[in-house]
Amino acid sequence: MATQFTPGTGSDPTSTLEISISCRNLIDKDTFSRSDPMCVVFHPSPTGSGGWEELKRTEVIWDCLNPDFVTKLVIDYRFEVEQKLRFEVYDIDSPSSNLANHDFLGCVETNVAQIVSKGFNGLTLPLQLDKGKYRQMKTANTRGTITLLAEELVQYKEEVIFKLEGYSMSGSYLMGMFKSSIFFTLSKITESGNYTIVYRSPEVKGPNPSWPPVTISMRTLANGDKDRCLRIEVWKSGVNGYHKSLGIVHTTVSKMLADLRQKIWITGNNGKESKSSIKFTQLSIVPVFTFMDYISSGTQIHCCFAIDFTGSNGDPSDAHSLHHFTTSDLRGNPYEQAIQSVGEIIQDYNPTKLFPVYGFGARIPPLGVVSHNFPVTLNPSNPHCNGINGVIETYRNCIRQIQLFGPTNFAPIIRDMANTARRSADGKHYHVLLIITDGIITDMPQTKEIIVEAAVLPLSIIIVGVGNANFDAMQELDGDTVRLSYQGKLASRDIVQFVPYRDAYSWLASVSPGALTTSSYESTARLAKIRLAQEVLAEIPEQLTSFMKSRNILPGNN
Repeated sequence: MATQFTPGTGSDPTSTLEISISCRNLIDKDTFSRSDPMCVVFHPSPTGSGGWEELKRTEVIWDCLNPDFVTKLVIDYRFEVEQKLRFEVYDIDSPSSNLANHDFLGCVETNVAQIVSKGFNGLTLPLQLDKGKYRQMKTANTRGTITLLAEELVQYKEEVIFKLEGYSMSGSYLMGMFKSSIFFTLSKITESGNYTIVYRSPEVKGPNPSWPPVTISMRTLANGDKDRCLRIEVWKSGVNGYHKSLGIVHTTVSKMLADLRQKIWITGNNGKESKSSIKFTQLSIVPVFTFMDYISSGTQIHCCFAIDFTGSNGDPSDAHSLHHFTTSDLRGNPYEQAIQSVGEIIQDYNPTKLFPVYGFGARIPPLGVVSHNFPVTLNPSNPHCNGINGVIETYRNCIRQIQLFGPTNFAPIIRDMANTARRSADGKHYHVLLIITDGIITDMPQTKEIIVEAAVLPLSIIIVGVGNANFDAMQELDGDTVRLSYQGKLASRDIVQFVPYRDAYSWLASVSPGALTTSSYESTARLAKIRLAQEVLAEIPEQLTSFMKSRNILPGNN
């Protein structure tokens, strides 16, 4: 049926696509092993500046020159729009999220239409090694290829949860002494008859591995089709990524349900049934609840602001200080812009409109002692401000009464916020801590420890970096490239989002307030605020739903 024509309105996307990413014959940048690739996807900056803005990162695949990434790019496909994409591949050498700290393996530029037009076989392009001057090349200055395969997704709000065990895995002992590590991959068949990977398990030692439970959306697993062919392949882990296949099992979601708690024999590489087998010890299909489901059923979001008052911001009386403000400057200082950008959106989810605001790194009245966790109201019994305008007014009043000092310690405020969130474990309330800072963190170990501990709580931490400092430490806390850990303990989920203020406001900051008319300047400033808010709040819905899922909290039961 044709879409209804309604003049003066926008149209919905043509469809939602899932783009699978694979690479072949990548450059080996490591001396004693093989490259550890990750793919980063960019789209054109919405500001129209001609630059690229990061859209998605895949997982890192260790010791592999021919990676098939599990992480997919899900994107709204619009037939009538040229949707350009850029794919950059890196060899990951450290936990840093800064791409400049990793080896560049190649890039391509294309658009969604080109990927879609290649149909079931996917679009394969040579990776170009010249990052700065990209142009499509067939042989010269290229090394390796990337293949992009698009599939239209259906809306399907279910997920599959299963647990798999293996038995008598051949080759699981090395020289009869040492246990080998065993893992499995799960792939779905495409329209071309080929398979694309959707899950890779962790490695488990021993001939009878019991892998951790798997949770995967029905849409990702089989695009909602319970009879779609799936392939489970079991592998013995090898040195530097040279893994050995122990055999495969073909199944479907329907067959997985029918085979529950029964041994399934693995077909070996010779096509014959082997002595190894697997068993689904648990399997269930459950509904998926969205951010909207929880908000509609009464979950409230509470935002707490934490402001960096360390001396590295500069004397507030100096026009170059990040804390300097005048009534004649329409844009406000970076701290005010960050507060307004996030607060104006998040206040709609909090009916009280009361925001606790804390400061750190300053000497406070009446005795001038240094505090890393003080109410900006300077009233210990009441840290709350009424509305975002109240936050700005209280912040300005505080600046006049304190002395900027140091150092930059995050742990005290995060610990207090975690204690508050700990009292809301029933899912009725979700807490967001917005830290606005200019400096390099000085209590990194303590901060990492408390964040890893707080990952089980209804809490998200947003860090907005203002100024031109080196923010590598903040990017490590973000954990988008490598999951945050402390002394070997991994955070159970990602609860930190780091956003450099300068990225959203770079153009606006370079323009003198007098260079534009009031209306045009306010319009440009509004776009910058929207962009900052989008980047800052992008991960909150997923972080909220991941907490609810981890506690088995259903909408309406919180």
